[in-house]
Amino acid sequence: MKKEYYEVLGVRRNASREEIKKAYKRLARKYHPDVSPDSNAEEKFKEISEAYAVLSDNEKRKLYDTYGHSGVDARYTREDIFRGVNFEDIFRDLFGSSDIFKDFFRFNFGGDFFRRGPERGRDIHAEIRIELEDVAFGTKKNVTYTRTKRCDFCDGTGAENPEDFKTCDLCKGAGEVKEVRRMGFSQFVRIMPCPQCNGKGKLITKKCKFCDGNGRLREKSSVMVEIPKGIRDGVSLRYKEMGEYSGSYGDLYVTVSVTSHRIFKRDGNNILYRAEISFPEAVLGTEIEVPTLYGNKKIKIPSGTQYSDEIKLRGKGLPRMGSFGKGDQIIKIVFRTPEKLTKREKELYKELLGLHSS
Repeated sequence: MKKEYYEVLGVRRNASREEIKKAYKRLARKYHPDVSPDSNAEEKFKEISEAYAVLSDNEKRKLYDTYGHSGVDARYTREDIFRGVNFEDIFRDLFGSSDIFKDFFRFNFGGDFFRRGPERGRDIHAEIRIELEDVAFGTKKNVTYTRTKRCDFCDGTGAENPEDFKTCDLCKGAGEVKEVRRMGFSQFVRIMPCPQCNGKGKLITKKCKFCDGNGRLREKSSVMVEIPKGIRDGVSLRYKEMGEYSGSYGDLYVTVSVTSHRIFKRDGNNILYRAEISFPEAVLGTEIEVPTLYGNKKIKIPSGTQYSDEIKLRGKGLPRMGSFGKGDQIIKIVFRTPEKLTKREKELYKELLGLHSS
């Protein structure tokens, strides 16, 4: 008897698609035969994959909720249950590649239920450096980089004209070939992309003169990166389809690095600043002017201020990224004990010491 699909994935019957996907990813990481030491990993992996294929599809899930396993089995073949389910993104997120998982499913279930789409190009990573003032006010920076792009002259086909193709004689236009393996009395069929046409099903008879049949060209690209206020050091901004081209475009990730400031130190959304005063000013109190990211500000130092006491300037810190309001500027008061005194200063300190001793 088959286990109940919700039980297999360990989710409630009213679980959302996101909860179902999250549960499957957790179990796939645990039970995939290539990474799991469990002797029953392969069967468990098939079981959770079938449960996910049904419950992640609205139509199949509705049929299952109404009629159970019999309803699904009566309408779908084993291959059709998996057809159209986007396992590739899940496996790429988990393991960085989906190829070995495609082979696993084709080998064990047969058929090509992974929808074959254009190969995605590589992501590109770039870095820009900004100042702390840019974090406070936001800024724009132009990023220039080199990438592979689709050839506009042949629209990425690699052919001089749309009719300059012929059917691949190896795969007969299917784009894939079968490899049959026999193990004892069993026969296993593995389907793989055609090595002659690279899975396209056709061959170019006359190459594009601009890209020499590659369908791609190298170019210098640029993008204006808008830095949001309050951005944190090390955050990466994503620009979709601005990466390398290989049938479809990858993405561009721009990592923002914030340069250390000469007088300020960042602490989250707060700004830290050390203000140095004299010892008599700490004793008697005074008024000083301190810098902020938004201009100078006068503050009062109360009498009797101790070393490392802090004064807070509300709203003089950094904006909260994606939210409202700002952090504060924290001013730490420091002072030094005089190392060299004039004769008069020594007399005054002695007189003060005498007053405290009496």
